[in-house]
Amino acid sequence: MLTLQRLFAAVAAVLLLALLPTPGRADGFIVIHNAPPSVGHFRFAPLEVSYHRVEVKIDDQVAVTSIDQEFVNPNSVRMEGTYLFPLPPGSHIDRFQMDINGTMQEAELLPADKARSLYEEIVRKYQDPALLEYVGRDAFKVRIFPIEPNSRKRIKLQYTQLLRTDTGLTEYVYPLNTEKFSARPLKEVSIKVTLAGAQPLRSIYSPSHNVQIKRDGDRRATIGFEEKDIRPDTDFRLIWSKSESEVGISLLSYRTGSDDGYFLLLATPGVESTPGQVQLKDIAFVLDTSGSMAGAKLEQARKALAFCLANLNEGDRFEIVRFSTEAEPLFNELKPASQENLDKARQFVKGLKPIGGTAIDDALAKALKIGADRSDKAERPYMVVFLTDGQPTIGQTQEDPIVASVSRNVANTRIFSFGIGTDVNTHLLDRIAEATKSFSQYVLPDEDIEIKLSNFYTKIKEPVLSNVEFAVTSPDVRISKVYPNSMPDLFRGEMLVAFGRYSGSGPAAVTITGTLNGAKRQFSQDVAFTKDDADKPFIARLWATRRVGWLLDEIRMSGESSELKDEVVALAREHGIVTPYTSYLILEDEARRGVPMPARTLREMEGDARAKGHAGAWYDSSRKDSSRLELAGERAVANSQVVSGLKYGVNEQQARQLAEVLAKSAPAPVSQPGVSVADGAAVNSEGYRFQRSYAQQVRVVDGRAFYQNGNTWTDGTLQTRKDLKPLQIKFNSDEYFALLRKHPLAAAWLALGNEVDVVIGQTLYQIR
Repeated sequence: MLTLQRLFAAVAAVLLLALLPTPGRADGFIVIHNAPPSVGHFRFAPLEVSYHRVEVKIDDQVAVTSIDQEFVNPNSVRMEGTYLFPLPPGSHIDRFQMDINGTMQEAELLPADKARSLYEEIVRKYQDPALLEYVGRDAFKVRIFPIEPNSRKRIKLQYTQLLRTDTGLTEYVYPLNTEKFSARPLKEVSIKVTLAGAQPLRSIYSPSHNVQIKRDGDRRATIGFEEKDIRPDTDFRLIWSKSESEVGISLLSYRTGSDDGYFLLLATPGVESTPGQVQLKDIAFVLDTSGSMAGAKLEQARKALAFCLANLNEGDRFEIVRFSTEAEPLFNELKPASQENLDKARQFVKGLKPIGGTAIDDALAKALKIGADRSDKAERPYMVVFLTDGQPTIGQTQEDPIVASVSRNVANTRIFSFGIGTDVNTHLLDRIAEATKSFSQYVLPDEDIEIKLSNFYTKIKEPVLSNVEFAVTSPDVRISKVYPNSMPDLFRGEMLVAFGRYSGSGPAAVTITGTLNGAKRQFSQDVAFTKDDADKPFIARLWATRRVGWLLDEIRMSGESSELKDEVVALAREHGIVTPYTSYLILEDEARRGVPMPARTLREMEGDARAKGHAGAWYDSSRKDSSRLELAGERAVANSQVVSGLKYGVNEQQARQLAEVLAKSAPAPVSQPGVSVADGAAVNSEGYRFQRSYAQQVRVVDGRAFYQNGNTWTDGTLQTRKDLKPLQIKFNSDEYFALLRKHPLAAAWLALGNEVDVVIGQTLYQIR
């Protein structure tokens, strides 16, 4: 039998690494002048980086960044190099200090024109355009010699910059991207940001990475990011707002050309609360105690319930329902979280025994009746935490009637489902979550129920606003296609993240409404929808990711249609969203339309029967109207988690991280584009350009997707343009660098490789 890990690895052959964002800007890297020949990596960068540690202290708008990184020369020859630090775009650097192996060094500041000349010189020498993405920015430069064989160089930097605030939001960018130049993945990467200011902090959001946020009151927070054995290739971005309002509301927008724009909405309640600002809640814990829960699963569930009981708020009411062959409530009603009632609950949980079948319908019916019988149900949200490790075997066992029963009795109720293991009906749990404006999670066999449930309960412990809705008021702006399409409840310490499209432009007011202890509350904020601003392409990409997730879930739950498939293909191709499902649909679409092979998006995968078969199998296993549909089992859980990751993702690393984990044992492409051994060059199979999955043949650069086939990177917009005039230009020629000077914004696209087909205006430039 396939393990879940192997199933996930199979997905990775074509999975989400394609959601990699724009190759970011840079921190420091060393260009070696006497580098030995190699393939699979950048020839000018044979050094490894063992660790990269960053500490940032931000007080209001002043940021002090301290960097500690160690370079390793794994080669047997002495080397000479130049350390380059391209400055973040638009940054105002007040002070720059550099320490190499304990000795302070003077760094030369290169204006953008001189830095450009240096980059072009390196491109000409090494026949590698990678450094072109840094064209247009100042840089610090330091000569480093000698770099002894098998030696280490520790470099410490510190610089101070003044951050800009726009529309109430402040953004900090740490240029982490150049760690892709390390010849091997880094053993350790960490970033710690300390935020402080005179005004209360509200939304704290990273669109690029998964971060941990620890708040110390309303005016201080620590944000942490740490990974091991990775090669970062995107900038670290952090965005935050300050507000005296109980709920801070912020909006960012992105728009280019005449098409509708994209927006990101953030809403965050304050951390510190007063008694009137805490929503009293009712909660029922519904636990499967069937025979299959015996052993570690039930013991972990007991500990998790003990944690939840210990963290009920004053004024909360609760109930516990255990079910196997039948459902048995503890109290038959909601009880206050008094010491006496909590003691009874702990004894009840301690005495749970695993025996019998799985009466899911009966258990949910009893939990819903308890909520419906409340006399004050309009004033208090009702939550059901539902844990099961199996499929319904007693009473009503069919999915549709169970979901229908839940939908009829769900007023003001949220059912959070936890599928324990993989022998669960994923469609049933996901549909229940969707019907109750909540979500489902799965605890895999190697995961701990206690940890997963405890982390979840900590997030929903303090509701701030229930039945949340938001609206935009403006005579000139209309919003559409907002995801999530039903707003979740707002909890203290958590953040609402929504993406949508808009037409028109100009000032507007965003209003968020909801209920708190039965009273309607309303919070408003003046915002602006831009007419033309290309500064934040991640908004468009993350909106498209969510939209594709919702479309794929519709196919998963209801079956496919030509309209659903066509929109998935168009969005996936435009934004570089390559999953097993979208890759299969793209291949199917281009074959049906008879697209010439040289113009196809994934033509290398087209010729790989194994990878193409994997993609088709995953798509069919998730589709409601497929004879190969899988509702339960390892593949079904994987389908649910991947689609949910698309639907609810809030940053680019969520997609990237999943793909990197899955890609470890995935089959590599049938060929290695750009890898041809000559002149005694060694193949670096750990190198950035050595491909371990088809997903690495997709890059999203400054909002545009490019697909690699053979040695050529092809612009994803090419198929949609019929009016283009082709013009071939030789790589590294005078005409090539003239093109760069004429279209400086194209530098990041041309940095992809020596062969690029890129659309600029009405011309298809073919770099060869």
